[in-house]
Amino acid sequence: MFMKKKLSLFSKSRALEAEIEEFLQKLSDSALTFQSAVAAYLRDGATNEFELMVQQLGELESRDDALRRSIETQLYRQTLIPESRGDVLGLLETLDQVHGLMEAGLYALSIEKPLIPEPFVPHFQDLVEACVHSVDHLVLASRAFFTNIDEVSEHLQRVMHFEKEADKAGTILKRAIFESDLDLARKMHLKSFAEYIDDVADGTEDVADRLSIYAIKRAI
Repeated sequence: MFMKKKLSLFSKSRALEAEIEEFLQKLSDSALTFQSAVAAYLRDGATNEFELMVQQLGELESRDDALRRSIETQLYRQTLIPESRGDVLGLLETLDQVHGLMEAGLYALSIEKPLIPEPFVPHFQDLVEACVHSVDHLVLASRAFFTNIDEVSEHLQRVMHFEKEADKAGTILKRAIFESDLDLARKMHLKSFAEYIDDVADGTEDVADRLSIYAIKRAI
């Protein structure tokens, strides 16, 4: 999905460059899988197709966990970038949390299997789309942190834009849910799934806030 660039911050370690690039790509792939899985659920429910994508996202998350641990080990063993090591580790950890939020949302759908009325489907789709765009631009901002620090701010602005779009979509969805004739238990159940999805966008905002500070420190 994204062109690979040289991770100049780690120009002395090609293996580390490759692992960080793979880590970021796996997060991007996970966002697409998350979107496809929710779309499949909204269309057909908890089918085998949906469950396979849940499993796929879990495998991507596990791979990213392994990559993060490997990167951490290399940073300490090779005593690389001691002045930026903490920021890089913090960035990878919070990016991994975004991954975990997507996985948690899909597992909740898989376990609880909520029945989503047709009128709410477009609202869920709008919410998911905004969240995925936010993740995509967070990946671009993170890549720019290693390759071209001047591009970080632009991508972070897009993260914040789509996080706000997700908030708007989530508010519209929850308002529609509670204005419906459904019983309160179903309203609360559907609301919880809107919040599972919106949590992904909130997670990208948290990472963006931290990344903006890391970028300022590196630019000085």
